[in-house]
Amino acid sequence: MKKVEVRTGRPYDILIGHGIIADAGRYVREITNAVRAVIVSDSNVAPIYAGGVEASLKENGFETSLFVFEAGEERKRLSTIEQMYMFFFEHNITRSDIVIALGGGVTGDMAGFAAASYLRGIDFVQIPTSLLSQVDSSVGGKTGVDLPVGKNLVGAFWQPRVVLIDPDTLNTLPAKFFNDGMGEVIKYGCIRSRKLFERLEQENARDIIDDIIYECVSIKRDVVQNDERDTGERAILNFGHTFGHALEKLHSYSGITHGEAVGIGALMITELTEKKGITEKGASARIKALLEKNGMPVSTEFSLEEIITATRGDKKSSGKHLSFIFLNEIGSCFINKLKTDEIKNYFIS
Repeated sequence: MKKVEVRTGRPYDILIGHGIIADAGRYVREITNAVRAVIVSDSNVAPIYAGGVEASLKENGFETSLFVFEAGEERKRLSTIEQMYMFFFEHNITRSDIVIALGGGVTGDMAGFAAASYLRGIDFVQIPTSLLSQVDSSVGGKTGVDLPVGKNLVGAFWQPRVVLIDPDTLNTLPAKFFNDGMGEVIKYGCIRSRKLFERLEQENARDIIDDIIYECVSIKRDVVQNDERDTGERAILNFGHTFGHALEKLHSYSGITHGEAVGIGALMITELTEKKGITEKGASARIKALLEKNGMPVSTEFSLEEIITATRGDKKSSGKHLSFIFLNEIGSCFINKLKTDEIKNYFIS
């Protein structure tokens, strides 16, 4: 088993190990004296893993309950959070109890936000079961929900007590959703690790999945420790996300996955910066080839102008500026703030 220590204002460990999910109760008991544990999961994940996690929690002295919501990004709404609040109330969840987020990024974001806000804050644990959540969303303490006008516009910073990553859960993940997670994996290679990017070009991701998870989590840990509240360096983790979130919005959060949108966004922004001479030549072609290698889309029916218009209201905006992440080259990036009223002219000229 591998361990990554996260030393934020509220420190915690990320434990990575095959089969760790079967012993989840023991690891949760090590970090809490809670009496009750409520598992939050979706309709895809719960039938596969909730029973085992619940049994392990009970073996370690927890009274358990299970809240299941219908799977899908379109359920990532305040209405679902309200249902969680009522479930917590009906099952006597107190400030000294604990929430277990069992599932992908949507589950982790919502369960974390419910934990952060119910009774003004109760502890929670991340047990991510998708590649995207294992390499990215389960780490760093960002929680929240979407609004119809934009992604992740309501939320809170709330660090988990522990993150339990079991690579074996990826064996039950449909190929489309494994590929979805590769959008975030490729992002990490682009912004911080040329070595990782080159390994992805040369090898099959599934064959080196343990190394991929550890590398991505370690990169995010380093960035988050330097900028826990997302006021500076942490913005680099949004490479591909400004256009990606706009694409999700244009698709009404259905029909395109987060990782697919990020992949297209990363490719689009790099094509544009490469044309401007900002990014090394050939970078966009390498990103495109890697996306295609991993079964991901590389184009969209929406025009660049439509996508730029849809960035309005993006949570990465600050005053009259919106932050974009540009690559110098594969493995190196920087933040560039553009005035919102000049973005179209900057990219479309």
